[in-house]
Amino acid sequence: MAMNRSELVAAVAEKSGNTQAAVNGMLDSLFEVFESSVSKGEKITVPGWLSVERTDRAARQGRNPQTGEAIQIPAGHGVKLTAGSKLKAAVSSK
Repeated sequence: MAMNRSELVAAVAEKSGNTQAAVNGMLDSLFEVFESSVSKGEKITVPGWLSVERTDRAARQGRNPQTGEAIQIPAGHGVKLTAGSKLKAAVSSK
């Protein structure tokens, strides 16, 4: 079962004693910092929980699945999320 954003906001608000509006604003700010930092190539690490970093993808040869024609895929960037030790331990104990 997946938790959507509104359920996450409600759960954090209940745990922290803050309003849902305050928690929603904090999440917006958190994601803005993630976006600006990772787009600049900076790695974000929350020790024990997760790390987020930008990865580079080299240009490569691919195939059009409909025609089988070879195509050139340009170089680009991706995002790598890595679970930390506390998150891994929480998952393995369930």
